[in-house]
Amino acid sequence: MIKIIVAGFRGSMGQKTLNLIKKTEDFKLVGAFSPDATDINSASYGLDEDVQIFNNLTTKPVEADVWIDFSTPAGVFDNAKFALKNHIRPVIGTSGLTDQQVADLKAYAKEQGTAGLIVPNFGISAVLLMKFAKEAATYFPDVEIIEMHHEDKLDAPSGTALSTAKQISEVREANDAPEFKETLEGARGANYKGIRIHSVRLPGYVAHEQVLFGGEGEALTIRQDSFNRDSFMKGVAIAVHKVGSLKELTVGLENVLS
Repeated sequence: MIKIIVAGFRGSMGQKTLNLIKKTEDFKLVGAFSPDATDINSASYGLDEDVQIFNNLTTKPVEADVWIDFSTPAGVFDNAKFALKNHIRPVIGTSGLTDQQVADLKAYAKEQGTAGLIVPNFGISAVLLMKFAKEAATYFPDVEIIEMHHEDKLDAPSGTALSTAKQISEVREANDAPEFKETLEGARGANYKGIRIHSVRLPGYVAHEQVLFGGEGEALTIRQDSFNRDSFMKGVAIAVHKVGSLKELTVGLENVLS
């Protein structure tokens, strides 16, 4: 039985995760964290009475194997350190961590002797998009990324788009883009090592990404679409089952897919 604490349990992804735990035979919810939880009575949230509800990181958590984090960009770093400090393996689905924060967490995880997994996207289609985009970038160095999400997403660009750009930059030959002049600031999007990233936030969208490659006389577009949050739960289940096999804090669901 894998004992789990869910951070950000009151949000949309947190609620989906609670449902996943409920219907997965070898998962057991033992705790739920949210700084906005003014009531720490588990019955108030329709949870079993033995589930620990807590709203601050000074609380001693119940014994657990995995900390699933779907909180906020502002809180995820401290949450992850809390989990690692208490030797609970974090599975982090919250985006917004900076490169320096990821590096700090990796060092802290090593110090604590606790592994974990940072997942930019739990969608299998998104993981494959990143894999295919990295392969294509060796042939098409001219590339731009468009990511589209629901209007409530707080961070931009998305963690998936940034992870895509990072993976592309690992294999992409440096390619100086032609000079241009923005008549409206921001029109060309964010710039990650010469890769332009454009963020869309609109109602009706969930999570979508396009990677556009251009070459002389030809173009290639790779696209993935997540039409509902239920589609992420397969990846969450894989991450929870496989995080125990990791030796360090690792970035990317692809590292536990087999």
